[in-house]
Amino acid sequence: MQEAAPPLEGLVVLDLSRVLAGPSCSMMLGQLGARILKIERPGGGDDTRGFGPPFVEGEAAYYLGCNSDKESIALDLGAERGRALCRALVARADVLLENFRPGAAARLGLGWEEVHALSPRLVYCSISGFGHAGLEEFTRRGGYDLIVQGLGGIQSLTGPPEGPPCKVGTSIADLASGLHATIGILAALEARHRTGRGQHVDVSMLDGQIGLLSYQAQIHWATGADPRRMGNAHPNLTPYETYAAKDGHFNIAVGTDGMFVAFCEGIGRAALAADARFATNAARVKNRVELGALLAPIFAARSVDEWLTLCERLGIPAGRIQTVSQALAHPQLAARGTVRALPHPKAGTVNVVGLPFRLSDTPAVPRRAPPLLGEHTDAVLEELCGVGAEERARLRADGVIA
Repeated sequence: MQEAAPPLEGLVVLDLSRVLAGPSCSMMLGQLGARILKIERPGGGDDTRGFGPPFVEGEAAYYLGCNSDKESIALDLGAERGRALCRALVARADVLLENFRPGAAARLGLGWEEVHALSPRLVYCSISGFGHAGLEEFTRRGGYDLIVQGLGGIQSLTGPPEGPPCKVGTSIADLASGLHATIGILAALEARHRTGRGQHVDVSMLDGQIGLLSYQAQIHWATGADPRRMGNAHPNLTPYETYAAKDGHFNIAVGTDGMFVAFCEGIGRAALAADARFATNAARVKNRVELGALLAPIFAARSVDEWLTLCERLGIPAGRIQTVSQALAHPQLAARGTVRALPHPKAGTVNVVGLPFRLSDTPAVPRRAPPLLGEHTDAVLEELCGVGAEERARLRADGVIA
């Protein structure tokens, strides 16, 4: 039986983005089967090509982490001939993705209004720190993950209570924006099926961080107070955090009163579940310090393995705290094919993390390693723009392409 085509096969995305928010979006679209034409600066390319060490055979690990399933075209958008070629690619594309500061794309003649006039059916997605609509004092600013994590309240919630605010250990503002851009693009494409017209998808990194506050925002609105940093504890549930065992730390998530009863019986402390201070989740949250003091020596008396075995028997969610290398080697990832090794012209092979979902009828998996700078310039310009070898040689000599 012939394998079904990936869900976005035939869709062409012109990707003018760089660094992480935009490239993470276009990588997802590429793994879903879209053809991603990544436009990069001749000579340097995407900024992340220089984000290192570490490097793998001259390719930055950072860049390799967010650019699979793309074709690289090195094209100088600062030159009129380069912009003309880009406009020719616009005419062949379904989606344009950019994460310039608001106004920068328009100055290149590639803003939403100019592109929409050129190709009314094209979906145009902009990712920026504060969005294209709103107060100009903010919309004109650049978007940087660390700054947006701080402004969005995420840093104020992260870290131990007695310590300073902490950023999330990965670039959560950038990566969330990539997810939101993907959702917005797919929604706009679905609308185009009905209307025949494209639209502008305006993604704000700040909006995205506010959305991730979720129940923490509701806690503020309900109490009028700022939620505080609680380390690994949960503001609304306990025991639901990281505990110290005899030989290390582990996580346990007692999410219901029934689980707490089972947990207390399992450790031979049934009286705790009957204690009025701990009989309900609301009471446990109110008296979390007293409960924590009682549980700490109990947790410290057994090893992590012993606790995981006991919790499995009791039906209590619990888990190890793994390093990145341990997480990547988890057997469930191998069973699902989440990490794939793809051939690369310089590194031999590179590992790529695939999408976190599986489609039963249409495959959505990484197929192509991150491209070298300008690896596909000649092929794409000849195929989609009709630029022959002689003209490409002149453009290359003038530094317009590479």
